[in-house]
Amino acid sequence: MPKAVWNDLVVAESDDTVLVEGNHYFPRTALRDDLIRDSDTHTVCPWKGTASYYTLEHEGATSPDAVWYYPDPKPEAEMVRDRVAFWKDVRVVD
Repeated sequence: MPKAVWNDLVVAESDDTVLVEGNHYFPRTALRDDLIRDSDTHTVCPWKGTASYYTLEHEGATSPDAVWYYPDPKPEAEMVRDRVAFWKDVRVVD
């Protein structure tokens, strides 16, 4: 089962991920709410739409904008709605 791991913590785990452009998109419900805070960062993907971000925080450690999601994806990217993906120092393992 795919897991997103940061600082030896499992931040998300699900057997229901969607692979898009080499990234596992986990259901939003699989993400641990106690480890995230909202970020003001936004980026634009030409075919998926505008991405929003979460920062990971735990016991003084932070990973700014390590989690991204598309709150209102374009129609061709509907498969990522209500899902999150990871980068930076988060690794996804099976």
